[in-house]
Amino acid sequence: MTNIHNHKILILDFGSQYTQLIARRVREIGVYCELWAWDVTEQQIRDFNPTGIILSGGPESTTEENSPRAPEYVFNASVPVLGICYGMQTMAMQLGGLTETSDHREFGYASVLMENATALFADLNDGDNKLDVWMSHGDKVTRLPQNFQVTGTTPTCPIAAMSDESRHFYGVQFHPEVTHTKKGLELLTNFVVNICGCETKWTAENIIEDAVARIKEQVGDDEVILGLSGGVDSSVVALLLHRAIGKNLHCVFVDNGLLRLNEGDQVMEMFGNKFGLNITRVDAESRFLGELASVSDPEAKRKIIGKVFVDVFDDESKKLTKVKWLAQGTIYPDVIESAASKTGKAHVIKSHHNVGGLPDYMKLGLVEPLRELF
Repeated sequence: MTNIHNHKILILDFGSQYTQLIARRVREIGVYCELWAWDVTEQQIRDFNPTGIILSGGPESTTEENSPRAPEYVFNASVPVLGICYGMQTMAMQLGGLTETSDHREFGYASVLMENATALFADLNDGDNKLDVWMSHGDKVTRLPQNFQVTGTTPTCPIAAMSDESRHFYGVQFHPEVTHTKKGLELLTNFVVNICGCETKWTAENIIEDAVARIKEQVGDDEVILGLSGGVDSSVVALLLHRAIGKNLHCVFVDNGLLRLNEGDQVMEMFGNKFGLNITRVDAESRFLGELASVSDPEAKRKIIGKVFVDVFDDESKKLTKVKWLAQGTIYPDVIESAASKTGKAHVIKSHHNVGGLPDYMKLGLVEPLRELF
């Protein structure tokens, strides 16, 4: 089986609104990556064993005393490092350079003049040595760290890009992850593939093969229950599990009376008749509508729907005495937001994203085949 996690990029999040986009772009290139908060420990990074590290942008100012910093180990791990916006600024500061609050805050389109040959800008040149980019920053690097050279400038930002080719450290003051930076994906490809040396094995075919193999390894001959709504996440989980364990998967479709016209029939036709899944339909319309009567607040409705769903699902699961596992359609943004909310680094997430949120009395193991996916 293809090892799709052999090469991987670690993205450290300093709070930019674009950070998840960096991860999306790296995945699009075909390389596995994970997104972690900036304040991880050296041991966590060692255990992850990244092939390269990207430092994201962020809203803080490196000129402030207690602003976030990358773990020192990032620069001692002997892997390539790319700093984007705030990531470039903290790289400069931590390696002996200097940043200052700019008189001219740049936000929006800019043209970067590429200077000096650099692996990061390889094959991005259209002939005029200029790169159309998207800027968003207040601070800027005003003094390079030792052994760095300027690789890009703008009229208002003399150090718009920098590099230390010997250590494979790179910084860009713009955002290559957004589509407004016209050669942004090519720049990230240069870093991830050409500089870090990652193989592009993160493809749909390989992900399916990996997920099926891991499901088989995790559950063996045990039976699994899944709440199948007909939505994308639970539907993909259902088909992966069906491929892996066949009739040992029990799908429960809770018809809550809140679906589109004929949607319940369509779910049963699709997954029961067409794909041949082992699926049970539970008509719970009166139960849901009874609990929702006279409730108008959207968040209150979500919580009621979630609670009633768990109650109905629990009633159904008790009928399946051999089931040992619960499958969920948890996806990677849920994982990121759930982790962030526990550390106070994100706003409260909507209550229907119940990541790993099993009631204590449901003594089932958890199967989450989509946990790594956007």
